[in-house]
Formats: sequence, C-alpha cells, structure tokens
Amino acid sequence: MQDIEKFIRGFSRFQQQYLKEPTALDSLRQGQHPRTLVISCCDARVDPALLTGCDPGDIFVVRNIANLVPPCAPDAPPGVSSAIEFAVCGLEVARIIVLGHARCGGIRALMSGARISEEAEQTGFVARWMRLAEPVRLEVLRELHHKHADEQCRAAELASILHSLDNLLTYPWIRRRVEAGTLAMHGWYFDLAAGTLLAYSARKQEFLPILDPVAVNVPRAA
Repeated sequence: MQDIEKFIRGFSRFQQQYLKEPTALDSLRQGQHPRTLVISCCDARVDPALLTGCDPGDIFVVRNIANLVPPCAPDAPPGVSSAIEFAVCGLEVARIIVLGHARCGGIRALMSGARISEEAEQTGFVARWMRLAEPVRLEVLRELHHKHADEQCRAAELASILHSLDNLLTYPWIRRRVEAGTLAMHGWYFDLAAGTLLAYSARKQEFLPILDPVAVNVPRAA
C-alpha cells in the first residue's frame, strides 16, 4: 500500500503543476506533437522523461527490454515496430534517440545465458526477444573473449545501441528521411553509477560524455 500512496501523492503534485493552471495543457488536449522518439530500456532505473527533465508531450517513448529495435521484416515483433512507425510516419518526429544504460539485466542475461526463472522458461518470451541482439553477443565474444564478463557486458550494452540504430535504417521510411536530412538518429548511454550520459560520435566512432560526470555519493560501510 505504501507504493500506491506514493503514486497518489505523486498525482497530486502533477495536478498542482500541470492541471491547476487551465492553460498548462491546452495544446496537449488537442493532440500530441513530440519532436523526439526515445527508444529505451524498461529498466525501472532509466526513465527517459526524468533523465531529460521533460514535460508531458515532449517525447514519444518506446520502452522494451534492452532498448532493442527489430529489423524491418514481415515477422518483426509488431509492438515496437508499430510504435516506431507511428512516431515517424504519423507524428513525424525530427529525431530518434536509442537510450541504453549500464548494468542492463537483459544484456547480462544475453551474455551469460542466465535464466530468469524456471517458470519463465515455460514461455521464453525474454529469451526469444533477446535473440534480436545475438549478433552483438557473438561480436563481443569474438573480439573480447579474453576480457572479464563485466567488460564484455558493458561492450555489449554499447554495441546493442549501435545495432538498434543499424536496424532502424532497415525501415524504408526511416532511411528516406535520414538521407533527406529530415530525421536525425542518436545513440545515448546512461551510466547511473558513474553519473554520466554518453553519446555516440560517428566521427570518432566512440561514446563520449555529453556533460561532465557528477560525483555519485556512495554510502560507506560502517
């Protein structure tokens, strides 16, 4: 019940901030016009709106395990692909951000082959979804086979962002817009422990800090 009470208090704050003033949401009552599509992980620690300080209506968000994008194919999982199609073709967003993060449970399961539970094995939804990133796993194991598992996982987290960006370009209506210069794509990586947000630089072919990291206060053991 404590969680529910917290949610209710949170909605009360939302009412005061956005609904008390009648004009605050006038434009949103007519429809949504976000300029940015964010494809992020459904990890509870990575909230795109919270990370970027967005207000209602600012971003169109698609969340799934490990922020993956299926390639354009007749048998592609329709949930994610249909949301991307709506954002690009319907809402005509100007940019797409694929937002990955450190310590991603989906990527760790991909790299280690760990099971969620015996019960989950009966359906295997997560395992089947993570097969979308199988090329990432094989590439990391091939190139970093001598590295520690933690380093392999971080490399896979970063590589999966680029893999999703590549898969986005298999959608013809995305490729056309990118080539015409009307749609930009970005790869971001959030590291909670380091207190930093990285962005992929195509020119330098690496992830670089968007801002200087802040010191993260970690309680010391007594």
